[in-house]
Amino acid sequence: MAHPVIEGVAAWQAELTAIRRDIHAHPEMGMEEHRTAALVAAELRRLGIAVTEGVGRLGVVGTVQGSRPGQRVIGLRADMDALRIEEATGLPHASTNPGVMHACGHDGHTAMLLGAARWLAAHRDFAGTVHLIFQPAEEGRGGARAMIEDGLFDRFPCDAVYGLHNTPDLPAGQFCIRPGAALAAADRFEVTFRGTGGHGGAAPHLSTDLTVVQAHFVLGLQTIIGRNVPAKDAAVLSVGSIQGGSPGSANVMPAALTLTGTARSYDPDVRDLLERRIAELAQGLAALHGATAEVAYRRGAPALVNHAAQTDLAIAAAVGVVGQGAVDPSHPPVMGAEDFALMLQARPGAFMFIGGATPGGGVAAGLHTPHFDFNDAIIPLGIAYWAGVVDQELGMIRD
Repeated sequence: MAHPVIEGVAAWQAELTAIRRDIHAHPEMGMEEHRTAALVAAELRRLGIAVTEGVGRLGVVGTVQGSRPGQRVIGLRADMDALRIEEATGLPHASTNPGVMHACGHDGHTAMLLGAARWLAAHRDFAGTVHLIFQPAEEGRGGARAMIEDGLFDRFPCDAVYGLHNTPDLPAGQFCIRPGAALAAADRFEVTFRGTGGHGGAAPHLSTDLTVVQAHFVLGLQTIIGRNVPAKDAAVLSVGSIQGGSPGSANVMPAALTLTGTARSYDPDVRDLLERRIAELAQGLAALHGATAEVAYRRGAPALVNHAAQTDLAIAAAVGVVGQGAVDPSHPPVMGAEDFALMLQARPGAFMFIGGATPGGGVAAGLHTPHFDFNDAIIPLGIAYWAGVVDQELGMIRD
């Protein structure tokens, strides 16, 4: 027997797919989602849902009140922003904004939560209140923090909050989650080495060779992982860019050289250790070679930690949609990051993954790649999951 929500929203599939593809064709970077936020607000109003715009600059919150008495309030969150990537899918709904694309499926997340809004607006037989949270700027531009600092949970109190993210690593029709730390803290470091520079051919012995300093530094970063981080803990340090000198002046040793990279961890103590050791390594190596080092360590989203009770509830909601065998309740943690972690620091909740790969369809394009596109076939599954969370939290939603 078909799931009642999936069966009920089948008639909306084409319309929701069109909305998703429209958002995909018009991607906006974080804190620039003016068109997307306006589309979301207009759709919520069309459904007769109370709407508040401008939460944390561009966040949108829709509120659905159940028809039965109940004081419990929950939040369901989707993200709206795109990435600085040039799309290469060649699809009819490909990005029309050069250099920007929805390469992480936030267009699909928005469409699924809009579909859930439509279902809840028509099926209010639950006890309590649901806040539909459409967040800007998840991709490193501070959207969750902006909404929280703008009083998100004061203005829209939530006893629990839930998130949902697609993953092409999992077949459509499957879900996965884990209690505790599920995603990593994501930090950025920047190191600038400074020295004299000089002639690399005629007089390298009179110069401070910063390329040697940075070479030792890049290799030394991995000794932090191998010799400072406890073996029982996980951490990653990766260099993403090295800039110094000019390709047109191969015989000139640069007087300044800058590296940037990412630091990932789960444990707060390990996070502190990485920040301290990166600075010590850079400054120690610089001093050894007669150079100086300027180190900046910028903390991004903290580790995402799912709360036990809400994780169990999220698992029950997913099982109600696809069955026990299609839900992994103890998926290994991954080093990706999500600023929904900040919402989980403010309120108890859980973050679920929904499979987006087409079974038998070969290797799906990964997230954050120019060939990724959200799988529209999972929109009804996402809506059914959201309905299941409301069912578990606030009482039965009848078809």
